[in-house]
Amino acid sequence: MTSSKIFKALSDKNRMKILQALKIKMLCVCEIRALLNLANSTVSQHLKILKEAGFIIELKDGKWVNYMINPHPADNRISEIINNLDFWLGEEFKEKITIKKVESLDRKIICCV
Repeated sequence: MTSSKIFKALSDKNRMKILQALKIKMLCVCEIRALLNLANSTVSQHLKILKEAGFIIELKDGKWVNYMINPHPADNRISEIINNLDFWLGEEFKEKITIKKVESLDRKIICCV
């Protein structure tokens, strides 16, 4: 993994919010869209960048594609960043992405089923 991919993934505040939310629970594109109020295509692009950098993985479950933090990244720096994400993000992000907000996301209501 190149450092430039890691820094690119971390250079956008929405990608940082996605990582913070995925630390709480596995989410689909629709849930992330609802959380961040972004278009599906924008969310998909952010997820692609995070996946290419090694921060997240996708798991297919029937018609769902779930995204989660990569539990075994090839680059140890990824794990270190994820483990210290709250420290580096600071208070600005803690207010916007709360455990309660992420836990309340319900794909059966949000997504087109």
